[in-house]
Amino acid sequence: MSKKTEIMAFNDVKNQTDAVVWHLQFYGKITSWEAIKEYGITRLSSIIFNLRKRGYKITSVDKVFKNRFGHDTIVAEYIYSAPVEIRLDKDNQVTMF
Repeated sequence: MSKKTEIMAFNDVKNQTDAVVWHLQFYGKITSWEAIKEYGITRLSSIIFNLRKRGYKITSVDKVFKNRFGHDTIVAEYIYSAPVEIRLDKDNQVTMF
């Protein structure tokens, strides 16, 4: 099984990249504000860039939020697409996991 299909346990989180992988696998998405609040990560876009290079399927969607002054601001929300494992049984029937 490749690293991208294994679910990381919270106790296995050793660094900021691990924290982002765990969060994406558990919650499915993350914003820069969540990364700052929950993990102290201020360069989420850099971590996402590196994870994409490693083969993780992560898309970004622009979300509009109000800032403290009531103005609209755009924040990227990163969404993880877990890989699907496909197997053929003895009768050539497809099973997805």
